[in-house]
This record gives sequence, structure tokens and C-alpha cells, in this order.
Amino acid sequence: MPIATTNPATGQVLKTYEAMSDEQVDAAIERTDLAYRRLRGTTVGQRGEWLVAAADLLDAERDEIARIMTTEMGKTYAAAKAEVTKCASACRFYAERAPEFLADAPADAEAVKATRAFVRYQPIGPVLAVMPWNFPLWQVMRFAAPALMAGNTGLLKHASNVPQTALLMEDLFRRAGFPEGAFTTLLVGSEAVDRILSDPRVRAATLTGSEGAGRSIAQIAGRELKKTVLELGGSDPFVVMPSADVDRAAEVATTARCQNNGQSCIAAKRFIVHTDVFDAFAERFAANMAALRVGDPMDQSTDVGPLASERGRDEIDAQVRDAVDKGATVLCGGQKPDRDGWFYPPTVVTDLTPQMRMWSEEVFGPVAGLYRVSSYDEAIEVANGTAFGLGANAWTRDPEEQERFATDLDAGNVFVNGMTTSYPELPFGGVKNSGYGRELSAVGMREFCNTKTVWIGEGAATAGAGAHAE
Repeated sequence: MPIATTNPATGQVLKTYEAMSDEQVDAAIERTDLAYRRLRGTTVGQRGEWLVAAADLLDAERDEIARIMTTEMGKTYAAAKAEVTKCASACRFYAERAPEFLADAPADAEAVKATRAFVRYQPIGPVLAVMPWNFPLWQVMRFAAPALMAGNTGLLKHASNVPQTALLMEDLFRRAGFPEGAFTTLLVGSEAVDRILSDPRVRAATLTGSEGAGRSIAQIAGRELKKTVLELGGSDPFVVMPSADVDRAAEVATTARCQNNGQSCIAAKRFIVHTDVFDAFAERFAANMAALRVGDPMDQSTDVGPLASERGRDEIDAQVRDAVDKGATVLCGGQKPDRDGWFYPPTVVTDLTPQMRMWSEEVFGPVAGLYRVSSYDEAIEVANGTAFGLGANAWTRDPEEQERFATDLDAGNVFVNGMTTSYPELPFGGVKNSGYGRELSAVGMREFCNTKTVWIGEGAATAGAGAHAE
């Protein structure tokens, strides 16, 4: 895939970039390794000042950064601006909370026959981040902010269709004051990842992307004995039970399916509705979806912009066509428009069966599958009946059902009476083929730390642990 900015609203190539040579990549890794040796010697307070400076730059330059994202991958300008603001908030969150997250954690010294015992969290070195195009700033920031605060450095291999956003991230951290090379963008194709991750100076990797890409990274990292965190695809269920507020559920379902033009791993994709409220929900949901305005993502009145690529648009059209050919019913949308750009209308498909691709595949666009169930147990069976387990939604006002959904839904994130999203305060990640490891919160920060046990015997000073933060 060429490294280029192609406006998905027009199909026009705006900028192209030459891929870095092996020699340039080696030099970049060396700079990042040298930066790590400097960064790990700084205080968490100093790193926090730099991260707040990055947040200030994001806020000051929000509109221009958002314009770049919209031009590169087609999300609406309003959504892009919100993404920049979210990234700035995450920087401030980690700057504020890192001293707590990285502080020594005291252990029961008496139980282990020590005078002092504690856990210390220390950085491990340069981390390779292989990131997707759908949230081109946020996906990177939710790795970069905690990693840099922990004292690690980052090597970014971003998606090849968002090079301007990728270069912007490197420049952002440099201008914020981090040492030169602390965060480096590598303009390379996916074929370069094996060589980069095999380099002994690179100590770990994180990937957000497809199941196939995750398997590839895991295979390389396993061979090289390096830590990985993988956030892969999702086919998130959105379950609606008889006690739910159906109007509110249908309203949120529309946003949950079409956020980011439907191109989100945690977008609700399979709407599993109890038969008692199925018809009412289907009518409201289809009407809401049909009312969304598809158009120029820079226009403030647009609800849904284009898909990020022609191939992606054609793939979801093929999934819908497959379902229709096998007997599914389209309640709204379902026709690829005859216009410039890679647009697809918000679509609702029902009467799905296991023989259809939509039953088991992730649909990465504004297309919703609607499933009728007759009981709680059947809802759980359908919800858990995929290889994925990233996010899940359940709508019920029954307290007992709420507790059961929290336990029974096989996912890394369960949201009851609300839309799945990510917060710096909460761990984020999946199970099954949606990956492993966690991003965000203290848990995500510590994924790329050496969780070091320290045991001190007789003759040690009596000062307590707990004040240190790398």
C-alpha cells in the first residue's frame, strides 16, 4: 500500500511519501534507544510537564489537526475535533496520575521474612506501536501518553493512509520538550515490521488492528521473546431486553453503530433484541439510521462521512449483498451510491442466518445486523456466539439482569444502558480473538513496565517504600 494521503470524500491523492530505507530505520531506532537512556533518568514530574505541554499544543492547534484527520480518513470534522480534545485530556490525566500509578507498592514484609518488600515499576525501553487509521490520533495517544510517562520511548508504524497524522505525532512530542527521538514515526510498510520488532533494541510491541495483523505481531514477538499488547477486531453485541427504555436504546444504538462512520472496533454491530420489544425497536432504529445525513465530512451538518478506503466500502457492500442474496431483509440503506468518494448509507439488515457472512464477520462500516431472540439465555448465546470479545452493550432496567449481563457477556468491556467507549480511567482491551493485554488506566501504563519485586533483609534502613516513582 503506498504511503499517501488520499481524501476519501473525493478519491483524490493529496500527498505522497517515500518509504524509509533500512538505513533510515536503523538510525531512527538508534535515536529512540538513546532517547530511552535519557528519558528513564528523568523524573516523573519532568515527564509530566512535557506531557501537559503536549496537551496545550493539542488544544491550541485542534482545528488544524482535526482538518488533517478528516482529510486523511474521512471522519466528520466535529468528530475529529472531539478526538483531539480527548487526546489532550488523556495527556493531562496521565501527567496527574502517573506519580500514583508508578509509586512503589508496599508488600507484607513480615509475611516474606523481610525488613522491607515492595514492587517497583520501571520502564523497559523502546516500544513499537503498530496503529490503525480509524482513530489516527487517539489510538496512538492512548499508548504514547502512558508509555512516555513511564519512561519508555515509542516507535510508531502508523497506517499507510494517515502519514500526516503520524508525522504530526512525532513533531508534537518533540515540540512539547521530550528528548529528541523519544517518539519517532517510521514511514514504512507492513513488510518492515518483522525486521523492526526483531531488533534487540526494541523491547516490546503494541498493535491495534486486524486479527491477521495481530497474529503476525504475536508470532514475531513470540520468536523474539518480547511483550505484546494486542487490540484486535470486534463484533460487539447490543442487547435490548423488555424492560429497556426502547426509545433511548434506539437513539444510542444509532450513534453506537455509526460513530466514526461505522469504522470502530467497539462500535455496536449486532443488535440482539428481545421479541417483546423487537418491532418497536426495529422501527425506531431504522428510522433513526435512515435520517442520518451522509455527505462531506467537513460540512457541520453531515452525520456520516465516507469510508476510509474504496476497498473498505466495497467489502461492506459485498457483505450486505451476500446477506440479501441468502434471504435477509434490508430495513433501510443497503445500496452503494453512485457518487464520487467512498460513501455508504447507514443500513439495517434483519432476518440474518448463520450461513450469511454478516452473522460471523465484523462489518466495518455503518451497517447494523438486527437479531430477534425470545429469552435472556438466547440473547447471551447469540451475543457470545462469535470469535470476538471486545465490547458489549446491554439495555435493561432489571437490576438482576444487569448483574447477570456484567458476568455473562464474554467481552473485555461491558456497558449497561450506555454506549461502549474508552476512558483513560478504565482498562481497555478484549478477550478471545479480540486480543489480549490492556490499554489505559494504571493497568495499561504498567503493561510496558518491569514490575520488579524488591526484597530487603536485615541491616537495611527502616525508611518505608512508596515514595519512589521512576
